[in-house]
Amino acid sequence: MFTQRRNRNMFEAALTTLALIYHVTVYDLRKDHRNAVVGLLMTILQSSLFVVGFLGMYMLIGVKHSPIRGDFIVFIMTGIFLFMTHSQTAGAVSRAGNALDSMVKHGPMNTAVLICGASLAVLYRQTISIFVMLWAYHTLIAPIHIDDPLSCYGMLLLAWFYGICVGLIFLAVRMWWPPGGKVITTLYQRVNMIASGKMFVANTLPTFMLHMFGWNPLFHLIDQTRGFAFINYAPRNTSLTYPVYVIIAVMMIGLMAEFVTRNAASLSWSAGR
Repeated sequence: MFTQRRNRNMFEAALTTLALIYHVTVYDLRKDHRNAVVGLLMTILQSSLFVVGFLGMYMLIGVKHSPIRGDFIVFIMTGIFLFMTHSQTAGAVSRAGNALDSMVKHGPMNTAVLICGASLAVLYRQTISIFVMLWAYHTLIAPIHIDDPLSCYGMLLLAWFYGICVGLIFLAVRMWWPPGGKVITTLYQRVNMIASGKMFVANTLPTFMLHMFGWNPLFHLIDQTRGFAFINYAPRNTSLTYPVYVIIAVMMIGLMAEFVTRNAASLSWSAGR
């Protein structure tokens, strides 16, 4: 028990890292609730409330049919699922990989494992929530048809990975300026409620409104998802290459910011706060 375990080759090191990521993911899933099922139910309830809330808002303003020829609930879900996955991933990553965390003091642990565990926990919860809600709606209310479900899930993975990249930048900001980092993260999540453009269809927007939302990669991903979900919709005003290029750029900035912050981090920072 007093002998430090060492990996003899790269294969053992990879298995050790995967095991650590698995345990950190399970820890994140059970962190808020002792019962993991309760945590999943809370995620499903939160997503359901978003769907019901937007459905009520649409009916309040007199919109009772989908702007795209197809199921109205699927139109709402395609926007809400990507928005929630991206927003929750960015928030989870910004809180996860603290270089001064007591967990990082243990030999095998590092910030990359914490970031992977936090992001995978969000993806797991959102994936289960999506499947449960789609199954419940298809079984209990009305049958639905999604034209290309694998491509739709691919767009969800892109939104999730984009959330990781943005979260890395917020993580670095939080290390240097904890109160401001929390405010910036919350502000980003709130602004994306509107800036993601999940309530609109890009093909029907005038030019001045396209300029209001076209800068946001999440807007492009949501519109492309609807192109894969509805057989009668072909996105003309959004592209898939733009968010990919932005994600790569944000990822590079986030990795560099996290690397510099991790090397400069010191416990003495908290002495003056």
